[in-house]
Amino acid sequence: MKKSILILFVGIFGIANAQIPTGYYDGTSGLTGYTLKTKLGQIITAGYSQHTYDELDGEYPKSDADKYYENDNTILDIYSENPIGPDPYNYTFGVKKCGNYAVEGDCYNKEHTVPQSLFNQKLPMRSDIHHVLPTDGKVNGYRSNYPFGKVANPSITSKNGSKLGPNATPGATYFGSVFEPINEFKGDIARCLLYFVTRYQTQLSSFSSGNILNTSNVSQGLVTWELNLLLLWHQQDPVSQKEIDRNNAAYSYQKNRNPYIDHPEWVTEVWGISPLAVDDAVFSKNLNIAPNPVRGNIINVTGDKDLKKFNKAFIYNMVGQNVQTIENPFQNGNTIQLNNLPKGVYILKTGELNTKFVVE
Repeated sequence: MKKSILILFVGIFGIANAQIPTGYYDGTSGLTGYTLKTKLGQIITAGYSQHTYDELDGEYPKSDADKYYENDNTILDIYSENPIGPDPYNYTFGVKKCGNYAVEGDCYNKEHTVPQSLFNQKLPMRSDIHHVLPTDGKVNGYRSNYPFGKVANPSITSKNGSKLGPNATPGATYFGSVFEPINEFKGDIARCLLYFVTRYQTQLSSFSSGNILNTSNVSQGLVTWELNLLLLWHQQDPVSQKEIDRNNAAYSYQKNRNPYIDHPEWVTEVWGISPLAVDDAVFSKNLNIAPNPVRGNIINVTGDKDLKKFNKAFIYNMVGQNVQTIENPFQNGNTIQLNNLPKGVYILKTGELNTKFVVE
């Protein structure tokens, strides 16, 4: 049985393959809180190479090809990707770009994780690849300019399980419609928005809020309930190899990086821990660890799906850093050998399944 647990901090580990240019984050040592956020905003603004909105189409084959699920180089659309089975439909780059759509699968377009209406479609925000993703046109239309949030009673559910419905996020002060992506991509979305309010901190006061941006407290950047939810999603869905590769492609393209992919621990350094950051049974369903708490180096993992289909498992600490990767973890049974992890709270992630465990 899972229990609500307090978030503990563990040691600092680097993320492999980040390819951060030497000296890129000079000047951040010792900084915390909004001082760190301001410095990061300066770093990721300096040297930024602006592109047109239409030029994104030519970059997406480098940044958003599916090399992680079907591995077929079709468009990796977070609103249609099925992480554990066949996708409901696929798009080939340059084919079926939107003019019009009536149903899912008609065409794809560009999703601004921070809606264009909040910054009046102005550049450079409109063409910033770090928060503009290729997605199905119909589901993009469902999302519209609504905030991201937790949906309990969806009015619309997309073919991959993304949901639109009344806001059920704990602590919310807005109760209209929100959009909830599937668990596999919640952290991706969170880090897109955290990047945005860092990169454009000096301009936020001129934007519209949309129940998303905090235009009166630009240091915080996001309205409190939305920020708390995104911090939770960041913790529950750690940085993936897909995000690392996309961050590197974005740097080659527009000469800046998402610092919260390179250093996910900085999310906690800037904003702290979400008060919602306790075990979420909905997020962790279908995967269990025993014993939990762990008092040795062996854990037994079970679930209601065939775990043999997953060729990798990842263990993350609670600031989002990868501390162990296990190749073919379930080919010869369901036990995993831990690498002498320090005491603390961790996330085990395999495929779309996540769950927390405690090492004592």
